[in-house]
Amino acid sequence: MNRIRHYLSRLKSLDVRNFFTVSAAVSGESARPQLFILMDMAYCSVVYQAGYLDYQEFEFWSLTRRERRTWITSGNANSIVIRYNQRAFRNRFADKLTFNPLFDQYLGRSWLNVRESTATELQQFVMTYGTIMAKRVDGMGGAGMSKHHAVDIHDFEKFRMELLAQHQYLVESFITQHPAMASLSPASVNSLRMITFFDGTTVHVMEAVLRIGNGAEVDNYARGGMYTVLDEKTGIASYGAFDKYANTFDLHPLTGTSIIGFQVPLYAQVLDLLDTIARVVPEIQYVGWDVAIGEHNPIIIEGNYNTGVFQMKPSLTGIKTGLLPRFREVIDF
Repeated sequence: MNRIRHYLSRLKSLDVRNFFTVSAAVSGESARPQLFILMDMAYCSVVYQAGYLDYQEFEFWSLTRRERRTWITSGNANSIVIRYNQRAFRNRFADKLTFNPLFDQYLGRSWLNVRESTATELQQFVMTYGTIMAKRVDGMGGAGMSKHHAVDIHDFEKFRMELLAQHQYLVESFITQHPAMASLSPASVNSLRMITFFDGTTVHVMEAVLRIGNGAEVDNYARGGMYTVLDEKTGIASYGAFDKYANTFDLHPLTGTSIIGFQVPLYAQVLDLLDTIARVVPEIQYVGWDVAIGEHNPIIIEGNYNTGVFQMKPSLTGIKTGLLPRFREVIDF
């Protein structure tokens, strides 16, 4: 029943125009008729619970049936969330103004609740830190985020009202990232998505992902950024990165920094931090943590109870099997 509900929910929210746009792009990439791609997408959505974006991102058109069964799709990830993340506790991650107080000691930055603050308090906060990030408390994929500089704000009463109108109820001091991370793309904070599963005793790091900006002020894949999967034990990138347009990069196109072989700094500290924070809300066992690497220590940006899974394109790695068998070694779903 959960699988049926998830499937119907996906159908209800389907962006039909984007669905056909993606199918046309896949048709061109695969040199197969668009009608065939549309039919195969529909088949994969039922059999493998793969959304059309899964189909494109993981190049399902190039895989055999046996290979397709090894990939974690959005439907598989949803099954884990339903089974292991208790609904009554999900808001502790979904609402940033609930999450921040709970994980305050691990955030490495100051923050302010705009709804509970006056314009004078907001002004004092902004003037103290100079550059701040304003966020929607329920924003996902980098949506609802904007950077502001104190020198550009002249009327703080007006600024506060603008934030409230845009539902940007949270403002945070800007993160200064480690120089090695900034060397990838200095305009954005280049973060990690670390997926953990807490089995009640042990915190398992299921996947480590390096997300890199490409000129924008955020590194999110959906906002023009790129990603590559790291060795979860060492934090080293063995492959190049790719973006949502299927462009692949061994070197960053703007900075020239090599992505292949990149070592995330302070990575041992990241693993230690995850072992601590994944136990804070044991009722939420499966979490995708967004982690920034500060100048001296890792910093938690947020936790996602409904995290997707990041897997490398077969055309980039030459590997046509996904992470499903590895996840099943730890997680029963």
